[in-house]
Amino acid sequence: MVPFAEFTDNDVLLYATLSSREEDKDPIDNAIITKTQQILPEAPRSYKAIEFKPFDPVSKRTEATVESADNNRFKVTKGAPQVILSLAVDKERLQAKVDEGVNAFAAKGYRTLGVARTDTQGSWQFVGLIPLYDPPREDSKQTIQTAESMGVDVKMVTGDHTAIAKEVGQLVDLGTNIMPAATLLDKSDSEAERMVEDADGFAQVFPEHKYHIVELLQKKQHIVGMTGDGVNDAPALKKADTGIAVAGATDAAKSAADIVLTSPGLSVIIDAIKESRKIFQRMNSYAIYRIAETMRVLFFITLSILIFKFYPVTALMIVLIALLNDAPIMTIAYDNVRYHNEPEKWNMRQVLAMAALLGVIGVIFSFGLFLYAEEVLHLPREIIQPFIFLKLAVAGHLTIFLSRTRGHFWSIRPGSALLWSAVATKVLATLIVVYGWLVPAIGWNLALLVWGWSLVEFVITDFIKVPIFKRL
Repeated sequence: MVPFAEFTDNDVLLYATLSSREEDKDPIDNAIITKTQQILPEAPRSYKAIEFKPFDPVSKRTEATVESADNNRFKVTKGAPQVILSLAVDKERLQAKVDEGVNAFAAKGYRTLGVARTDTQGSWQFVGLIPLYDPPREDSKQTIQTAESMGVDVKMVTGDHTAIAKEVGQLVDLGTNIMPAATLLDKSDSEAERMVEDADGFAQVFPEHKYHIVELLQKKQHIVGMTGDGVNDAPALKKADTGIAVAGATDAAKSAADIVLTSPGLSVIIDAIKESRKIFQRMNSYAIYRIAETMRVLFFITLSILIFKFYPVTALMIVLIALLNDAPIMTIAYDNVRYHNEPEKWNMRQVLAMAALLGVIGVIFSFGLFLYAEEVLHLPREIIQPFIFLKLAVAGHLTIFLSRTRGHFWSIRPGSALLWSAVATKVLATLIVVYGWLVPAIGWNLALLVWGWSLVEFVITDFIKVPIFKRL
């Protein structure tokens, strides 16, 4: 403790305790009360609380009206040092000493509270400073390093004094370019946007500052995530692209947030980022596959009808293809993927180009097999239909393994669910045409020909795909 004027260490502790309330279960209040019970167990009992105002994020202090045993009534308060000092009648004289004390404690990693009480005339007297050791969580440093390695720029936004914020920033390797939020108020939008982008964080922040900081970053086309736990954080959580309410957050913060954490710490956010990037990769693969497969089936059927006046598959076969495709498509959600260390974004030029490439090659090979069956094998058209149906089913499922990687199909092992669902549905399609379930039977020889043709198409397409992906 650092007492001021005629006050003592015990006075600082006593008045800090009188401006605390145990039933609120506030961690700061609990720490102060516990310390007082060890040093001055009897002193607070001689005072009676008349009125209590809990911590307000706008005023940044608590306040209590108390009455002593001799019926002397006065007020006590504790909170942010700069706020408590602003109440004191002799604040100009004490400014330098308060700043010196706050900076000295901050250099040792301590947060500092100011404590004050009113005198008989009702004027506020600055009692002293009380330090609190509130170290960052053990996983904070690693969490920040991992986030930054994944292209996420982490900024601290805190109501603490600037000196304390800088010390915490240094402890977690976040940086010490931390400024008071008030410095943004008199700046133009362009200058404020630049300051917010360049800063490692902001201290002495009020609720409206948090919202403004998020807004400025969004104006610079950044995707902004925001963490918070209090009612005052709700507007900023709602404004952010991804609002994250931490464990123990108020109902207002939870309702405004997009994600609610149920366990302490922020390391789970890294897991969320990794998982979201995996989900994006799966969605990207699905988009390429879905567009390519649509082109392979519809273009081939349409051109066959227009050019050869022939329906290569029946309506029932189209329904069977759709049903057989459903199982592998659903298991894409469980596929093995590698997330990127940079933020993901849709590249529709790449998606459409790759889908078109896979689709066009598929159409070409389908026509090649159709012409081979008709001109070389001289198959009747009622046999060509299940023949082509099997080709569309087998080659279509193999397209999933082409669309899921940017390298060769063996570069990333497919998920077990995806692999076996694709194998099972291709085997089922084969049995349908071999034994004539619902369609004319074609026998094993023609079925194996289709499999060989589809595998050759798969390998050739894979080797064409890789250099095209690199160019894109």
